[in-house]
Amino acid sequence: MAQWLSDGFDGLQQWLFESLLQPLMFSMGWASFLEDGYAACGWLLVGLLQLGVIGLLIGPLQRLWPVEPVTDRATIRTDILYTLVHRLGLFRLGLFATVEPLADALFGALRVAGVSTFHLDGVWPGVSDVPWVSLLLYLLVLDFFGYWIHRAQHHFEWWWRLHSLHHAQRQMTMWSDSRNHLLDDLLRDALLVAVAQFIGVMPGQFIAIVAITQLSENLQHANLRLSFGRWGERLWISPRFHRLHHGIGIGHETTVPSVGAGASGAQPRVVPGGANFGVLLPWWDMLLRSANFDARYGPTGVRDQVEPGADGRLRDYGQGFWSQQWRGVLRLFGRT
Repeated sequence: MAQWLSDGFDGLQQWLFESLLQPLMFSMGWASFLEDGYAACGWLLVGLLQLGVIGLLIGPLQRLWPVEPVTDRATIRTDILYTLVHRLGLFRLGLFATVEPLADALFGALRVAGVSTFHLDGVWPGVSDVPWVSLLLYLLVLDFFGYWIHRAQHHFEWWWRLHSLHHAQRQMTMWSDSRNHLLDDLLRDALLVAVAQFIGVMPGQFIAIVAITQLSENLQHANLRLSFGRWGERLWISPRFHRLHHGIGIGHETTVPSVGAGASGAQPRVVPGGANFGVLLPWWDMLLRSANFDARYGPTGVRDQVEPGADGRLRDYGQGFWSQQWRGVLRLFGRT
């Protein structure tokens, strides 16, 4: 079955490339980029399949068991735009123009210097090089790095100023996964691509891992009252588990007692912290004591959207795509 699906996908990719993209690239004098064009067709097909799964599977689940009523369709339409930018390959074009040349130059220089990349699928010949085993190994390692990248997005103040756009969605749906500042996405993906190249992930396996991860994240962000149960939630991240990460005062913050609070009656302090940073697997949160399995479905967003800051105002994260991107840049430089 798996081989049949793989052959079918390869056939569609070949047809799309030879019928549409290859003639266009020849006509525009881009023959030297044919290999990249073939890979782009693969990403486009994966994106179209993902959109089909989102609309035909996750969408009906949202309508059957919603956490909250839909009250702000405009912000959902903006999230749909983010999803289309990522799944139809527009953001990947940006990666191709910026990150990939730098990564190729870096690893080329390492090879010239006699430093070779590490091939994880070669650690146990006969076992780790079996395709499905190597896929699981690579997925596990990349998910571990994804956990630490996510913690860094919350730990470093300058990075949080960008990443907070993702958390500012008060109306979370299956489209909210891709709602990120482009600079945030660029930095995260650059790190993941570098790790993937260093451990020897093949292009086809990398596409499969990204597809699995993105679809799981679409489900995690859905407006869906769904838990995987006591044991299931400890095997794979559920919508309930991830919604806690987006919860106001939960996912990004930790409340600690003030010094001498018992004597002075001082209020507890809110400091950076948070919970449920895992991307696919809750294992890293469990091992590193950042897991929160509370059985609740609270409101989502960032505290400064609902509690005025020192200036007495609520923070505005923007309404449309370009407004949100511009305000993210202003936050990065401390201008808003």
